[in-house]
Amino acid sequence: MAILEVLHYPDPGLRKKAVSVETVDESCRILAKDMLQTMYENNGIGLASTQVNVQKRLVVIDLSEDKNEAIYLINPEILTSEGTGESQEGCLSVPEYYDTVMRAERITYRYQDLEGKVIESEADGLLSVCIQHEIDHLDGKLFIDYLSPMKRRRLRKKLEKQEKQEKQEKQEKNQAKIL
Repeated sequence: MAILEVLHYPDPGLRKKAVSVETVDESCRILAKDMLQTMYENNGIGLASTQVNVQKRLVVIDLSEDKNEAIYLINPEILTSEGTGESQEGCLSVPEYYDTVMRAERITYRYQDLEGKVIESEADGLLSVCIQHEIDHLDGKLFIDYLSPMKRRRLRKKLEKQEKQEKQEKQEKNQAKIL
């Protein structure tokens, strides 16, 4: 299994919409396993393929403490939603930032598993939030899009400043190696 690179906001790849998986085959299963390993490596609970720059409708989720209850959602779609609730969200593509987002409390959703079987199920609580969050990624949407424009501007400036500092530190390290 391979660890894949996770795109970070404001990378334009995060805004691309994923296309349906036509055939659930071995390459799809390998991608799903690589995504799961990448998610675990980054201490996440969910990962959409668009976050690793693959524009296919594929999501992996594992809410378990022991990282042993993986859920693979191929071509997921929300059929119905009800209620509204606030949840604290974060994202591997927006590192070290958390904020409150309004989402449906309960959803009915459909997806294909790793064998291509179509499954319909219901979710509430954290699983519901996670599925909605990851499907948003497949549609080119981030959880920060639910925030006020002022909060988004502040976050973007903060992340750009961090990126600039990291590049400068990397340059200084490289110069020290040369000397």
